Amino acid sequence: MVLPASMRLRGHRCFNRLHRSSKRQQGTLMVLRVAAGDSNLLRRELRGIQERTCRCALVISNKVSKRSVKRNRLRRLLHDHLRLRFEQRNDLAGRWLLISLRPEAAEAEPTQLLEECDSLLRSAGLDP
Repeated sequence: MVLPASMRLRGHRCFNRLHRSSKRQQGTLMVLRVAAGDSNLLRRELRGIQERTCRCALVISNKVSKRSVKRNRLRRLLHDHLRLRFEQRNDLAGRWLLISLRPEAAEAEPTQLLEECDSLLRSAGLDP
């Protein structure tokens, strides 16, 4: 199962904001960016949900793997992990997260990826 639509972050304006005004945590396999959300950048039907949820996005480029099957498998793994971590947490409402995988993530074990994800979330102050 993937992130519910109320937790997913999409749209180029949202990503531009995350790249411009976020705090970045770097690991060997991924980069985590955290920023305060802006509901004006969301679609109209999702604006009311913004204040109640944490929104997340994943970026997995072709540099990680040329095969879409591998990229989608990594995306589903991390979406499930983030959903389990943030689904019931109200203290993170209004925050936006962006996780970008590095090319080294393709060869990493799934447990190694999830451990690094948790480590970056802890260092960002988003204790899972």
